[in-house]
Amino acid sequence: MTHTTDHLIRPEQAVTLHGLFLERARISPEAVAYRYFNAGSWHDMTWLDAKQEVARWQRALILEGLSPGDRVGLMLRNCPEWVMFDQAALSLGLVVVPLYTVDRPDNIAYIANDAEIRVLLFETEIQWNALKSVKERLHNVKRFVSLSGIPDSGEPRLVCSRDWLPKNAALQEGFCKDRDALATIIYTSGTTGHPKGVMLSHRNIAYNAYAGLLAFPIGPGDVMLSFLPLSHSFERTVGYYISIMAGSTIAFSRSIQLLLDDMQVVRPTILVSVPRIYERIYNSIQVALEKGTALSRWLFRLTERTGWGIFEHRQGRAGWQVSFLLWPVLRRLVADKVMLRFGGRLRLSISGGAPLPPEISKLFVSLGLPLLQGYGLTETSPIVSANRINNNFPASVGLPLHGIEVRIGESDALLVRSPCNMLGYWKNREATDAMISPDGWLNTGDTARISDTGHIYITGRIKEIIVMSNGEKVPPADMQHAILRDRLFEQVMVWGEGKPGLVALAVLNPEAWARLAGEIGIDPDAPQSLKDRRAEKKVLERIASQVREFPGYARISRVLLLLEPWSIENGLLTPTLKLKRGKVFDRYSKEIEEFYSRY
Repeated sequence: MTHTTDHLIRPEQAVTLHGLFLERARISPEAVAYRYFNAGSWHDMTWLDAKQEVARWQRALILEGLSPGDRVGLMLRNCPEWVMFDQAALSLGLVVVPLYTVDRPDNIAYIANDAEIRVLLFETEIQWNALKSVKERLHNVKRFVSLSGIPDSGEPRLVCSRDWLPKNAALQEGFCKDRDALATIIYTSGTTGHPKGVMLSHRNIAYNAYAGLLAFPIGPGDVMLSFLPLSHSFERTVGYYISIMAGSTIAFSRSIQLLLDDMQVVRPTILVSVPRIYERIYNSIQVALEKGTALSRWLFRLTERTGWGIFEHRQGRAGWQVSFLLWPVLRRLVADKVMLRFGGRLRLSISGGAPLPPEISKLFVSLGLPLLQGYGLTETSPIVSANRINNNFPASVGLPLHGIEVRIGESDALLVRSPCNMLGYWKNREATDAMISPDGWLNTGDTARISDTGHIYITGRIKEIIVMSNGEKVPPADMQHAILRDRLFEQVMVWGEGKPGLVALAVLNPEAWARLAGEIGIDPDAPQSLKDRRAEKKVLERIASQVREFPGYARISRVLLLLEPWSIENGLLTPTLKLKRGKVFDRYSKEIEEFYSRY
């Protein structure tokens, strides 16, 4: 596809995010907007169908008597109803607050109260059971709406969507015409236990989507597979609003577990993902190679070397080689078979949300997949930079998008100024002022360097935040402080950078450990007792009780029990008694990697 922009709806045409949706429905009424799985089969929904459904959701919200600026929440997996509710709310000038589908009740209650959510849409009885445990604290919620029927709830505020939605309705327009109005509050972990609400306007997100499309060639005829949670700003902008702006089709995956199966059915042309998905396929390739013959390994490495050479040549960084003549055969024998795992039609893949390991990026690029790594954060709507197909340095996070300024500040901090920078943190002026300077420069908290070509390379983090491979962010220092409230623990380190989950290393108080060991019937002095799964289970329960105020994804899944303290003498603490995270990891890397090998 030639990278033209004629098919794009410009932000000034759309004005608001709902205006964007209306414009797409007007231009492409019969084109397929959404593909979803229901009742055993896949179904298509056109833009006109979607508009008619939005009208029903809009009417139901109107009948709740809400006012522009009121907050409404949704706790759904990716599905058409997510879009319908979002667009209906935006059409009325309401502010949408997405929540995670599985979260701790305490965290749900905190967000619902902090944002003063008036209507909360969720899906299942399991979710209702979580909400029910804190419903007395959800006094601001006027209406709970479930997609599934909840029998005998005894809650007058709860209604099933099939009873709440009118059979038919006409879409009313003209409620929200202010591009600078608050569109959404997205809660994200910061350096405190409770998440902060990032306020984004219609202009913030629409401008970011348009700038992204100037970098990525996406248009009508493209099919994108949506599986990252829409509660993430990355998926919401790139995998939802961008598709409306470009006129592409979104297919909603059934689940992460069925993702590879869905790829075979949907056969996407565009994939938007966090590194974890590429890591899974990369690891399966490595396992297959280990089990294969020496010839198959040699052939794969030859394909990888040849493909990388061709990539570098096309990028203008290397000369032509005779070995390139082998590529048609190597592609057919090796590369095409790997691409079939993605459905066989993939022509562009975008990775964001967390750093992509260079060896993984290099592998897929070598096999002929244009894999573009980008960078951003919720506070920037979210994309700051991305590589381009014809200007791709895979180890970098690319060039700034159109209209986005970047520079290196004090302590090598990456600073960003753009129309995509957030309005601020909800009800938190102090945190806002700490992140955005009076002249509009937002401090990302990451350290970086900018090359002579203008590409950005992330080099570290000023404030320690763990970014897991699924893009979730957690503040380890705050989690460690919370865990240490339990006197069982003397010292704790939470680990999970670039990993699919969190683990903890815990130095135990000897006396408390002796009591705990006695309770479960094991010898506290036996070295093997520290590896007893019964002991680990008990310790994990105590950790969970201390970190319950953190988001649901900040769950410690394994813990390494230790009795030897970390000290200045053994090199694990600084002279000011600060934890040397890298040194602690090096000391116990074998045990940590063993934990992750079982994920």
